[in-house]
Amino acid sequence: MTISERFRQITEMAAAEADRLGECLPAELGKALRALDHGVEELQDLQEQVGEIPQIQLEGKLSPVLLKAHGDLDRARVLLERQGFKQEGATVWELEQLIYRLLNDL
Repeated sequence: MTISERFRQITEMAAAEADRLGECLPAELGKALRALDHGVEELQDLQEQVGEIPQIQLEGKLSPVLLKAHGDLDRARVLLERQGFKQEGATVWELEQLIYRLLNDL
């Protein structure tokens, strides 16, 4: 699987998870959900264009986006865990790990 395909797959997984959590979590977790949504938006901004980026430029273009999204997801995970939503935090952690592995492969 190419870097571009993995990026798109991670973006789709993160968006689906953000939608699911947004529907099932209570409103008082708004700050965590906003952080999660912001991370997904960071990824989605580049989702369509990622396949058009020349291989030599992928690291430079994707790394800042992936780092920002990872930071947003990490903030969301910490907020979820602090409120006692450990399982949801673990799900976000899995998304973070996918981003981290993609960063390492760049």
